[in-house]
Amino acid sequence: MTHWGPDDIPWAAFQADRLDPDLLRLVKAAAMVERNAGDYTTYLKAVFRTEPAFLAVADGWEREEVQHGEVLARYATLADPEFDFPRRFRRFVEGYRIPLDRTESVRGSLTGELLARCIVETGTSSMYSALRDAADEPVLRQICHRIAGDEFRHYKMFYGLLQALSQRERLSLLRRVLVVVGRLREADDDELSFAWFAANEPFDAVYDRAACARNYATRAFRHYRDAHAERAVHMVFKAVGLDPRGWLGGAAKRLAKRRLAALAAA
Repeated sequence: MTHWGPDDIPWAAFQADRLDPDLLRLVKAAAMVERNAGDYTTYLKAVFRTEPAFLAVADGWEREEVQHGEVLARYATLADPEFDFPRRFRRFVEGYRIPLDRTESVRGSLTGELLARCIVETGTSSMYSALRDAADEPVLRQICHRIAGDEFRHYKMFYGLLQALSQRERLSLLRRVLVVVGRLREADDDELSFAWFAANEPFDAVYDRAACARNYATRAFRHYRDAHAERAVHMVFKAVGLDPRGWLGGAAKRLAKRRLAALAAA
């Protein structure tokens, strides 16, 4: 199927009276992270410089991620004409940077890096699915639906590369689990909280990491439903190499639901 573009979005169908202001704030923050895909690609291409299979898909992944950011930014500006995306995005990239000088994976192995990418795509596909299902505004619902589909396809792409590379590197189950735990903990790092700050807080505000992380989490996770949590756990377990339908998978799904409920209520 031909990939979609901004012209496929029915912008004229926008209905301002059906937009949840908190969803708009999340869209603004997401636009920061998605548009910054160029830096992530630079890092990943350096790490996977000897892997032709990865390099063959890296630029296409970057284009789609950047498009997500641009479409979200266009939507945010449509909904809030005072939203100055170029200035806001500049604020984000000046305050949050990833290690572009690295030539080795911060995960310790290429398999670990691909596993971490699967976790990231799990998070984004589940988030956009949750926002799509929560949105009453039709244009936002369609945008989130299309992006969620892209992110799930990216997960499958990275998972396929992971499976091929695992035959060579043979990362132990314990090491894979540690990579996942480490990447999940990074969900609490500065990226999302600073994206919230850069996108939503006044330009003269002082960055309060804890407050911004809380503002983001309470608004994002309250939209997750059981189906979103269950699918995310299923994808994580599959990437690690565990059975998502076993007793451990069931326990993880119950824990994920409780955790999301706690975050939403925090």
